[in-house]
Amino acid sequence: MNLPRYPRINSQATGRRLHFLCCASGFTVHDLQEYCHLSGPQSVYKWFAGTTLPNLDNFYALSTLLGMSLNDIIVSDDVAFLWPFAI
Repeated sequence: MNLPRYPRINSQATGRRLHFLCCASGFTVHDLQEYCHLSGPQSVYKWFAGTTLPNLDNFYALSTLLGMSLNDIIVSDDVAFLWPFAI
């Protein structure tokens, strides 16, 4: 059986993209912290740096907030070399 290549999320490029999208939409770190019911801003800063990614619930909430699908936010290793041009 010929399976397609396993898709991998590029966390650093995804973090940069998430940061760009949130800033372009006018959302601050504090806005995201409050919206995702986080106790502090550290998680959001880690998301933007690509150190960690939001859990699935927060990813889904952010996609709703930004009005786009998860696939439009996530950057895979296949297209990470194009970032920031692959919007």
